[in-house]
Amino acid sequence: MPLLIALALMAAALAFALLSWPFALLMRYRLGTSRRRARPWVATVNNYALAISTLIFMISAAITSQWVPRAFDYAAIGLMAGCFLGLFGLYVTRWEVAGDALFYKPNRLLVFAITLVVSARVAYGFWRAWQSWGLASDPASWLAISGAAGSLGAGATVLGYYLIYWTGIRRRLAALRPHRRVGENVSRSDG
Repeated sequence: MPLLIALALMAAALAFALLSWPFALLMRYRLGTSRRRARPWVATVNNYALAISTLIFMISAAITSQWVPRAFDYAAIGLMAGCFLGLFGLYVTRWEVAGDALFYKPNRLLVFAITLVVSARVAYGFWRAWQSWGLASDPASWLAISGAAGSLGAGATVLGYYLIYWTGIRRRLAALRPHRRVGENVSRSDG
């Protein structure tokens, strides 16, 4: 009886995840295209977190390449493509300076394209893994023909894009606000 309840809960969780996926994509798109204020601490935290995540991801891709042919190659190509997309994203972003605040609004088409590519790759990865399940004679070969290398490439594209994008936001903030030394008087009056 407890096993049936556990299976029913797992099936309900899977059904909920599948049914909420379109809503989650819509919310991701809306958040990704909204006008936001660039905050220095957010840009710094995102930049360092993405740098660490990218490093761990590439190390994982290198280790995965022992079982999945060309996994590291796909991840490296995806990372480079994401970096170029990040530069392009910075170029097409709308920037506004209001007083000492920087506001930005990412390009709708680019955000839509990245969201669509990632969601399509996730869906294709699930479909490909399901189709190749019976074709492989051992688990290692199933992993190789399931399309895991392409999924690593798609993930690296997203990491590269956001790494460059947040680096660009951080640089724009630094250019907007001159660095002040600790203890320096901000408002000077000659008199």
